[in-house]
Amino acid sequence: MAEHPDPEDVVLSSHERLALRSIEAELSCDRRLARSMRGEAGSRLWLPLSVALSACASLFLLVMGICTSDPIVIWCFAGLWPYTLLQVFRLLCRASRGPGRITSWL
Repeated sequence: MAEHPDPEDVVLSSHERLALRSIEAELSCDRRLARSMRGEAGSRLWLPLSVALSACASLFLLVMGICTSDPIVIWCFAGLWPYTLLQVFRLLCRASRGPGRITSWL
């Protein structure tokens, strides 16, 4: 198969056009894919907001755990801290990969 330098110069047979249309029809039915391809600004706001809130809660629990030495507060901090680190990692991965790539859990 010869490679074409310009995609506009490609001529498809009727069978290839029909196959392409059926693939496009199947992909357009996938709502999750369509939503992720749109890249809605609102959906990109939740991760930074989640990181900020969990970081504030972790800091609050850390300070309260140091001040009161209450085991329940320390255990709450111990439970929240890994979640906060995971969210920070996800945010850093999203920022470093750029807007072109889509990954479901990041």
